[in-house]
Amino acid sequence: MRLSLVPKEREYYHLFSEYAAHIEEAATALVELTGDYSSERARNKGREILELEHVGDKFVHDIIRRLNKTFVTPIDREDIYDLATTMDEILDNIEAAADAMIIYKIDVLAPHCAEQAVVLAKATASLRGAIDKLEGRKGVREDCIEVNRLENDGDRLFRDATAELFDGDMTCTDIIKWKDIYGHLEKAIDECEHVANILESIVLKNT
Repeated sequence: MRLSLVPKEREYYHLFSEYAAHIEEAATALVELTGDYSSERARNKGREILELEHVGDKFVHDIIRRLNKTFVTPIDREDIYDLATTMDEILDNIEAAADAMIIYKIDVLAPHCAEQAVVLAKATASLRGAIDKLEGRKGVREDCIEVNRLENDGDRLFRDATAELFDGDMTCTDIIKWKDIYGHLEKAIDECEHVANILESIVLKNT
């Protein structure tokens, strides 16, 4: 995160690209956790995701610190702040989903959980592509459209997963646990779409 050789006006773009790659790494770790699930693997991957979340907080703090010290910014100050804090919401919910699986002592993972994680990872990859192109503007909208499509897939999975909780003989306690886990994953995907909307707005205002 030391960018002393990068021109001042470009530092934000570099920081956001690094942060987007970091979020994608956390989403990939969540896919690995859910794709080959065990309680021991969850604990190990959970620690890895927690560390990624802590580093993500440092990205946000660095961006906001720079924002407070910079008079002229390459894009609107409000957009920089909104982009940083909304990206933080994605990472927070990834960590919260992994943490919930550990806290609730989940033994067997529901299939929809792994499916949501895959959609989330694809969305973070598309966001990374969009953010890497933000400085040049070209191609950002196409990546954002893909994020919107994936968010629709995420909505469908969330509805199906929630409905299935009430189809069988699951206890009230287990229903509460799974609604919480599904909710964090859904929120993370929703925030990906929120970031995509911010990126599209930035491009429209700066072209």
